[in-house]
Amino acid sequence: MSMQTRMWKKLNHPQKNDEAVREAAQLLLDQQVVAFPTETVYGLGADATNKQAVQRIFEAKGRPSDNPLIVHVSDRAQVESLTTEIPPVAAELMDAFWPGPLTLIFHSNGAAAENVTAGLGTVAVRMPDHPLALALLKAADKPLAAPSANRSGRPSPTTASHVYQDLDGRIAGILNGGSTGVGLESTVLDITADIPVILRPGGVTKEDLETVLPRVVVDPALAGGTEEAPKSPGMKYKHYAPEAPLWLVEGKDSFFAETLAACKARGERVGIIASRELADAIDHDRIIRCGSRRHLSEVAESLYGALRAFKEADVDVILCESFPETGVGAAVMNRLNKAAEKKVKDQ
Repeated sequence: MSMQTRMWKKLNHPQKNDEAVREAAQLLLDQQVVAFPTETVYGLGADATNKQAVQRIFEAKGRPSDNPLIVHVSDRAQVESLTTEIPPVAAELMDAFWPGPLTLIFHSNGAAAENVTAGLGTVAVRMPDHPLALALLKAADKPLAAPSANRSGRPSPTTASHVYQDLDGRIAGILNGGSTGVGLESTVLDITADIPVILRPGGVTKEDLETVLPRVVVDPALAGGTEEAPKSPGMKYKHYAPEAPLWLVEGKDSFFAETLAACKARGERVGIIASRELADAIDHDRIIRCGSRRHLSEVAESLYGALRAFKEADVDVILCESFPETGVGAAVMNRLNKAAEKKVKDQ
């Protein structure tokens, strides 16, 4: 699989009539796939109503076909075109959090291609909060299926260069919108159940949702062990893995230092992903700082870039700090747990 991948110049104030946006939209209408930025990560877009176009997403990513895709829309009319109804709870959530990093799972009316929904009777939809994504959606005038624009299993891309590293020669084009903001994928909320269920934590936290909903629960499947067909991206397969093995270290800073010393004593080349607080307390030359442990939104924004920073040729193992699972920390730890090959806990 090889093709010429077009990388357009960065657009700072995009409009749907910009030449790059119009060219990208035409490629989408020609059943090609195009990567574009959202406020969470870069997405790999294709016409959500066209099975052949969507198939090209799976081929480019090397993604399992039983993993459903999220459909991105520019307005509520496109939501109505994909769903059997918009229940009152959905309207409340859209009013509160759209555009933004919240994906809602609706009952599907069958308009989305079967390989978007993975054969389920539901469809996952969100409205991205990024001017370039919205300009592209309006120019194409189509709902776009758009998983993260990376090879399956790799850390999600938060810059256009990350997309190019993974997918050059495999997709038609990349719209460059600079670095994304939230840094982690959207929260996925199933509103087809009596009580809304978080299937994937993300940029809208459980605490945020509880300001609108009387009750929201977290799917037990997030803890692992389920063999059911996944209703949301990221539920079933290992994701976000860096090139070198990632060890998730849980305990006090002194225990992290002991773990590092043990690795060094075995002659291992060690990379570290840590908060500024831990990094300042450790004497080591291969440290990626990913924000403050007191401001987990900084950690979320930096996480995928940190996971991509270390190459297999440079380190034998990556030690990563664990973070509190409050607020957006739940999403951070969800991604780290899926990326980790091993967990090291203080006894």
